[in-house]
Amino acid sequence: MNLAVIGTGYVGLVAGACFAESGNHVTCVDVDESKVFRLNQGDIPIYEPNLEPIVKRNVREGRLSFTTDIESAVVSSSIVFLAVGTPPKANGEADLSQVEAAARSIGKAMNGFKLVVIKSTVPIGTSDLVRETIKGETAQPFEMVANPEFLKEGAAVDDFLKPDRVIVGTTSERAREMMGDLYAPFVRTGNPIYFMDVRSAELTKYAANAMLALRISFMNELARLAEVLGADIGEVRRGIGSDQRIGKQFLFPGVGYGGSCFPKDVKALINTGLQHGSPVSILEAVDNVNNAQKEILFHKINRHFDGNLAGKTIAIWGLAFKPNTDDMREAPSLTLIDALLAAGAFVKAFDPVAQPAAQELLKSKSNVTFVHTNYDAVVNVDALAIVTEWAEFRQPDFTKIINLMRTPVLFDGRNIYSPEKMHQLGFTYYSIGRPTLPRSDKLAG
Repeated sequence: MNLAVIGTGYVGLVAGACFAESGNHVTCVDVDESKVFRLNQGDIPIYEPNLEPIVKRNVREGRLSFTTDIESAVVSSSIVFLAVGTPPKANGEADLSQVEAAARSIGKAMNGFKLVVIKSTVPIGTSDLVRETIKGETAQPFEMVANPEFLKEGAAVDDFLKPDRVIVGTTSERAREMMGDLYAPFVRTGNPIYFMDVRSAELTKYAANAMLALRISFMNELARLAEVLGADIGEVRRGIGSDQRIGKQFLFPGVGYGGSCFPKDVKALINTGLQHGSPVSILEAVDNVNNAQKEILFHKINRHFDGNLAGKTIAIWGLAFKPNTDDMREAPSLTLIDALLAAGAFVKAFDPVAQPAAQELLKSKSNVTFVHTNYDAVVNVDALAIVTEWAEFRQPDFTKIINLMRTPVLFDGRNIYSPEKMHQLGFTYYSIGRPTLPRSDKLAG
């Protein structure tokens, strides 16, 4: 099939590359000329495992191209995907200006029947808006489809090529057949394509992200209670996760969720409920808990130093909102850094992938130093905070770390270490929802 993908952000680039990988001819469109030039050279603007070789291979073999010319892309395609950004407004409502602009451009370029597929995460009812916008520009026939993505950053290529399920919202038999044919190579092992009405498909995307965010916030709030009660949230997690009705996924406490999806989508669904007179109160709590959880490491650090952080140097391992991505959007590390700086502390930061993006965001912060390795970060620092659980942080040389630090105090925001082991090694160790252990007597003196 000949496909056009409007938007070369995270969703559009992954979708375009993976559709090309299955043999389709894909033209990706973006308004940014320099970005289009770089993409045609195989220069990928985001970090995503396995994406770069797929893009380069399909560009080289002529199945994938990038352009600023939306008209030619639409004219040459039978299916047009909308994958533009829907950033949140100040009130949490999704900004649909890019969606509407793309819809107008699609309508003006129509030269026959097209299937217009919304891949972006959009509020319920947006497909109707896009339909009317396109109708205002053309008399050509077309059908609308809602086809939300469920990709995890850091595993997006595998998620797309081997999806748990594919959601297709349409009432058109023609659209159903075309989408079924398009996705057939990706569901050969029997994972389902669920066909449903458009609004149900739109809501499914929001509901999935909201449910995952809810589990994270629930465990984070439970972790706070566990600390007060002297319980171990890790033991609790194993106990409840073994119940098949609950399952083991998304039960790890930490420093809050971030990224481009959960914060935005939770707020958008809250806003949708308010607009339609049906408040989603539980999601308001989820959002509030997450905002508080992003501050938890700072409060632990501040308490340890008796509220006197002025002049202290804190090392931070991990800046991206999660491992295996360079995405700094809504990253908990930013909340921690801002709070530390406001308290008069200095920060030494390291991330194996997200450092360039973080440096750009924090370039005006003179008291933040970026270093080349995780060990460089701990030289002569007063404490170390683990914010992102990159694999390379899981088994470092702890003896080396203790010898490099001014004082061996460790704040583990992801519970990646054993409290007992850290205690035996000589750290004063803080984690999330587990007992705090001071340095062992033998080593503390």
